[in-house]
Amino acid sequence: MIVTTTNDLIGHEIVEYKGIVRGLIVRSPTIAQGILGGLKNIIGGRIGAYMEMCEQARQQAYDSIVEHAEQVGANAILGFRYDATEVSSQSAATEVLCYGTAVVVRRVG
Repeated sequence: MIVTTTNDLIGHEIVEYKGIVRGLIVRSPTIAQGILGGLKNIIGGRIGAYMEMCEQARQQAYDSIVEHAEQVGANAILGFRYDATEVSSQSAATEVLCYGTAVVVRRVG
């Protein structure tokens, strides 16, 4: 699966548009991540536990969008973007959404 943030793909032509695809995950930190993040919040600096949680959420959302694109018969996703929103400040839950346009492309030349 080719995934790109651009709206075209050099060396390929778009044969068919399959529509918008998305990947969505809502994550909150584990108890250990919450404790480590809370302690780091007090002293400041980079919060590795939260960074790990966010990276896991991004990867899961990415895997989900690729699966969605495969389900609709695409072999590429154009205009790929990520978005994140805090769902609940009390539980530190974060929604990670990625989206793009699923297409079928063919190599030219």
